Amino acid sequence: LLQHLATLATTAQEEARQSQQQLQAQQQEVARLQEQLSRARQDGERWASALQRAQREALEREAMRGAEQARQQELIRDMKGRLLELLREKDALWQKTEGIDTPMPSPVPHNAGLCARCRKDFRLLSRRYNCRLCQGKVCHTCSVDVGKQGRCCLLCYQQRHPQAT
Repeated sequence: LLQHLATLATTAQEEARQSQQQLQAQQQEVARLQEQLSRARQDGERWASALQRAQREALEREAMRGAEQARQQELIRDMKGRLLELLREKDALWQKTEGIDTPMPSPVPHNAGLCARCRKDFRLLSRRYNCRLCQGKVCHTCSVDVGKQGRCCLLCYQQRHPQAT
């Protein structure tokens, strides 16, 4: 019986030793896992901090972009307003100068043998026309046919028909 008890004690001791080894191995595994968990928590905190920083920077950039866009829209609005002002000024000046730059017809030259505009000699091939408005003598090149009314010099025609120029 003693031998049987000694065998059981030896077996129990062996099992206890194996359990002790398993317990130590599991404790080492738990320590390793706790260390990994600690590192993972630190990494998570770093990533969360980096994410918060990136979100803050993105919000700041978005705010700056919004402010810049507002400034650009205001500038565009101001430029459109100034363009309208300039167009109004141009129209007002155009209306004031309407008719100022219209040249007077050249006086009838004393020498009826020359064109009143280009001073070309009237010959056999260069016909002379009387302007129906100023009575000046002009060549074919310097006159305009106005239909049934006859011909008139370019200057008189431009004065009577400013839209044609």
